[in-house]
Amino acid sequence: MQAPRLGPTLLIVLTLWALAMIVPDIYRLGEPLGSFGFDPDNNGLVIDVRGPFAEEAESPAYAAGMRAGDRLDLSQMRCIPVSTLRCATALATLGGLQLVSSHRRGEIALAASAGKPPRLIELTAKPIPHSWSMLAVLGLDQLAAIAVILAAAWLVWTRPGGMTWGFFLYVIWFNPGQSYEYYALLQHAPAALIAQNLVASIAQGAGFAGFLLFALRVPQGESSPRWRPLERSLPAIGVALAMLLALSYANVLGYPTEIVTRAGILSGFLVAAGAFAILLTRRSELPALDYQRLRWVIWGCLIGLPALLIADIGQGTTLLGDVFKSVSPGDELWGLVRLVNGVLCLFVFEAVRRPRVVSVAIPLRRVTILGLLLSLPILLLHEQIEHIREEMRHSLTLPSWVWLAIAVLILFLISRLHEFAVHVADRHFNRAVARAGHELGEAILRSPDMTTLESLLVKGPCQALDLASAVLYREDGGVFRRRPGAEGWGEADAAATLHPGDPLLSGMKALRPFEIGRDAARGADLPQGPARPGLAVPIADRLRAYAVVLYGAHHSGNDLNHDERGMLAKLAELAHSAFAKLDHDGLRQRVAQLERERDALASKLAAHTVEKADRG
Repeated sequence: MQAPRLGPTLLIVLTLWALAMIVPDIYRLGEPLGSFGFDPDNNGLVIDVRGPFAEEAESPAYAAGMRAGDRLDLSQMRCIPVSTLRCATALATLGGLQLVSSHRRGEIALAASAGKPPRLIELTAKPIPHSWSMLAVLGLDQLAAIAVILAAAWLVWTRPGGMTWGFFLYVIWFNPGQSYEYYALLQHAPAALIAQNLVASIAQGAGFAGFLLFALRVPQGESSPRWRPLERSLPAIGVALAMLLALSYANVLGYPTEIVTRAGILSGFLVAAGAFAILLTRRSELPALDYQRLRWVIWGCLIGLPALLIADIGQGTTLLGDVFKSVSPGDELWGLVRLVNGVLCLFVFEAVRRPRVVSVAIPLRRVTILGLLLSLPILLLHEQIEHIREEMRHSLTLPSWVWLAIAVLILFLISRLHEFAVHVADRHFNRAVARAGHELGEAILRSPDMTTLESLLVKGPCQALDLASAVLYREDGGVFRRRPGAEGWGEADAAATLHPGDPLLSGMKALRPFEIGRDAARGADLPQGPARPGLAVPIADRLRAYAVVLYGAHHSGNDLNHDERGMLAKLAELAHSAFAKLDHDGLRQRVAQLERERDALASKLAAHTVEKADRG
């Protein structure tokens, strides 16, 4: 399947639509939405009459006489005609939305059941209670969703093609953001909400097909011929999924759709499994550098896809309630589960935009720490949080801006705690790097001559970090000359000399390690693959540049990580001192030799003068 020729205008329109669905929910941080206080499945069966409230007595539905086990009369609430209060109420309550505009009126037609006659109930939505945990999770979800949408759009803008468009179409709908406020606004115009639901079905089908296309082409934007038949079938797959998802909204026409809704959401698991299988199969097709980039995508899929699909099942269907009778997680937990989907988007963004990536174990470690910091308090204290919230609500009344300030403070404290925990974990897992850097640094300071020092700067890091290449260029007469003993470089690789204005040395003025981008390396005869130099480490100060060392990636294809770069920067500082010392010692030896030659010449001259005087 050829990459679609889609222009910037369509990209901008789709980006604005994706943001329009999630940005309004930021308003909920200060002003809550309301709820009718009950939760029906897509067949109309009422499974809960408490909703987001702490007690059933606070629920408008419970106060109006609705009980679990009652059933909505879908035939009486169908959207024919569309502009009725019953239609608006059906659109607002079916499908797991639950939240509506505060104080919104609703009209529910209940079917006869268990000896109860048919009833018509009028409800007025009450504002849902605030809690610090809900606000913190909501803020994180919305910030993460905005970030991933803009990141996916940026990838399309800078690298247009089937790969990036496929991922962008997926992110439009499948992101960590919540869109309750957006749907609450559309509930005032039932026809617009029905149109939104149909467009959403198309967006989900396109997202699933787009993600499969992304899996076939990541990370270079190309797929091998063996996958072309599957690519050609993706439009049909997207259309079929869109139709299945659209059928789930038929309950507003009077038809029960719980089974269809479950099938539509569960089809996402099939797509996720298919994408995961494709990624695993394609590993053997890629070189080392691209293989490491693909590992980021694989781990992102393994973590992010199931999380989002589980959240959709938990909030959009009753499947989890049927399987686990005692499970009744709050919105905070589902929000955290959705937040995990941001891991996929982050990993994909890094894998696509960077030609080299560090070991995927590093971000996985950091994500795990963040997940523990966010989830443990809610998982362990979920019930206690409810009681604390109720006690605070009865004992003091706080304005909305105070709750918002509390949520911002909690987010700040979590970020600082995460930063500290990551620092401690990195120090623990990188002790071998620190030890190797210390040993190399000691050897560099004890270098007896320039040849030994140069060898330590080239061979030492290659052996300690398992690097694929390293080469040292030494300053000589205003240019940098390549020294013998390079690792991973052939005789024909690169020029023998580099001038200060060479693109490879464009970052020398910063006097610290700098990246060698593809543009800077273009035109130079450099080794390819992991051996292609990606980091330049100057050995210089403001007055003089002694040398510059170019390092490649690891043999595995992983890029140098932060701690390894820090080690090389420290070695450069020590090497500068060693170069200065050896240079100074060499000058002293040269001066001493010249003084000896002078003294010898003076002695010879004096002896010659005496001899000449004696002959005279």
